[in-house]
Amino acid sequence: MIGKLDLDRLSEVFARTGVDDEDVLVGPAYGEDTAAIRIGEQLLVVNTDPVSLAAERIGEIGLHVACNDVAASGGEPRWLTAAVFLPDDASLDAVVTQLDEAAREVGVSIVGGHTEYAPERDRPLVALTCLGLADEYVPTGGAKPGDAVILTKGAGIEGTAILATDFRGSVSLPSELLDRGAALFSELSVLPEARILREDATAMHDPTEGGLVDGTLELAVASDVCVEIERDRVPVRESTRELCGAMDVDPLKVFGSGALLATIPEELVEQALAALDSAGIEAGAIGTVREGEPALSLDGKRITEPVRDDLYELWA
Repeated sequence: MIGKLDLDRLSEVFARTGVDDEDVLVGPAYGEDTAAIRIGEQLLVVNTDPVSLAAERIGEIGLHVACNDVAASGGEPRWLTAAVFLPDDASLDAVVTQLDEAAREVGVSIVGGHTEYAPERDRPLVALTCLGLADEYVPTGGAKPGDAVILTKGAGIEGTAILATDFRGSVSLPSELLDRGAALFSELSVLPEARILREDATAMHDPTEGGLVDGTLELAVASDVCVEIERDRVPVRESTRELCGAMDVDPLKVFGSGALLATIPEELVEQALAALDSAGIEAGAIGTVREGEPALSLDGKRITEPVRDDLYELWA
């Protein structure tokens, strides 16, 4: 067994969350990756995320995943704590260097955490908590019927970078292609596009495990809507198509950090896409939000249950 809990098991977790607190404006909920806590006139946005399977660039991935969730909730990431479990001393320098460099890139401070050796593991495990401040919270569950669905940069960016590094020895592909895939690590942050879209977005979400498919389903269920998307309208990098094809995985069902999923009122879509373009950020309108039973409709096929990320089969 690997991956996220199913909805029934997750509901058991949500039923055991300690005391109520009137300053907790957004707490645990399916699809919501962050909490929102009232602190004076502002909101403190908090996220925790682990990375346990990707090995080559685990510190970099983990930091961006945590910061992206805060940004996708309308916040500005400011502080992080990192819990790092190492199989041996040889991996220490690489992991903490990656954390430091990624933190400097996005402008956050690592303020504490925990580091220990875990020799029973065959690769590092990193769990990060990111905290940031927001004036307005943007939920995953805010999509409205009639909204357009926007995706920035492309599907499967994180998955492509992982394939090009962790699985480099598993495929016979040109080194130039693998290098292009690995270069996508530089595009994992969604802070620039989140800053542009947060003023107009009704919902935003960072599609990680399970890729665009699972991320869109989470948004649909959290918003109690049906989200219709068309595969042909989803931007996918050429290196993603080639690497995913070589490894027989679906670009829409592999780790998707680096893309921001957002729903925007239809009348604001043109100006939102223009603002992204002016900032040099590729984006496209890939679908529409409809009334109906919560589901993702992908080219007319209804998906109502979370998918298992295609990379898990490769790690197994």
